[in-house]
Amino acid sequence: MSEIPRDSQVESSLSLLSEGYTFISSRCQRFGSDLFQVRLLMQNTICMSGEEAARLFYDERLFQREHAAPHMLQKTLFGRGGVQGLDGDAHRHRKQLFLSLLGDEAVAELVRLSEASWQAAIEAWQRCDRVVLLPEVQAILTRAVCEWAGVPLGDDEVTLRRDQLAAMIDGAGGVGIRHWHARKARKAAEDWLIELIRGLRNGALRIDDSRALAVVARYRDANGVELDERVAAVELLNLLRPTVAVARFVIYAALELLAHPEWRPRLQREDALLEPFAQEVRRLHAFFPFTAARVREDFEWKGYRFPKGTRVLLDLYGTNRDARLWTQPETFDPERFFDWNGSAYNFITQGGGDVASGHRCPGEPLAIALLVSALRMLTRHMRYAVPAQDLRMDESRMPAQPESLLVISDVRAEPTGSAAASRY
Repeated sequence: MSEIPRDSQVESSLSLLSEGYTFISSRCQRFGSDLFQVRLLMQNTICMSGEEAARLFYDERLFQREHAAPHMLQKTLFGRGGVQGLDGDAHRHRKQLFLSLLGDEAVAELVRLSEASWQAAIEAWQRCDRVVLLPEVQAILTRAVCEWAGVPLGDDEVTLRRDQLAAMIDGAGGVGIRHWHARKARKAAEDWLIELIRGLRNGALRIDDSRALAVVARYRDANGVELDERVAAVELLNLLRPTVAVARFVIYAALELLAHPEWRPRLQREDALLEPFAQEVRRLHAFFPFTAARVREDFEWKGYRFPKGTRVLLDLYGTNRDARLWTQPETFDPERFFDWNGSAYNFITQGGGDVASGHRCPGEPLAIALLVSALRMLTRHMRYAVPAQDLRMDESRMPAQPESLLVISDVRAEPTGSAAASRY
């Protein structure tokens, strides 16, 4: 049996924080291997990259999610008791809750609500000297997803809830102040939604039974037991938070439009190009570089031993940029998606495998639809300038964002949806 290559550092957590997205892929290249061992957070960890590794990682006979995510992610991004940490029948049953809420009609409704919010924002931006786009798009999506979910949200509450949802995302890959800010935001957001769930259950709050707030509040597990109110709040946040997270994809898309202005007139003219452009943005710009699982039972793969209980990290970022899978993987080329083979294991920004039975994100179609809608807004419904600013993105920062959060100016609405090219 072969020995899995091992990183020479005694503890590599600081290297992970300093290198960020390229931590796994750079070592795979160094070792000439799709996997290696490293010590992270005082635990032996196997890191893997590539399509074959993804197929292995999403085999539920071999891997489990329970106790896999680091505590810092449970305290910020995921919460405790949510669907991400379940396995087997419990996971499949809970997953159906999300699939039932995120069907085609629901996605279309949320896109319509987001576009109405975009239109209102564009009208307001015309009266502003400058607009910081990331928080503005987060506010657009916060309004839309709360209305869609049946979550009451007054105009004076939008900024507070936007900031809480955004902080959970932003602090998930951070330490120090960012991490503690995210933990505080999660506690406040869970408390907010617990009050709504409690009110719905005791009859003090009445909303349409088909809305996500009502469906989650009344959901029962495979044993017919109602969710603990805090777990119900966690699952409701698993609908609200990822929707607001799409704002980062929107910013990445706006940056690619800036870097590749020849695509703007093409997107204005051809609907069929919007989704390939969105997919290429998602391929190059994964929010987080990896996802975690634990070995369920001892097994061997390609002559390597995977001991029971070992934490395993799958390289999302590196797999999406694997030169064996993608021609010129560092090049922005939406046309590559004209003939993409549709594999569930080579394009894994939001997980791999089967969405219904496995751990691929059920909100992926929604994320794509919201990003396509945002591209229509940016290219057809508004004109804007991009003043001089610091647009660098630090690859060690997880999730990445431009230093300036992308400032735009001189916004003008194009009600016909046929905007001329933006002025840079």
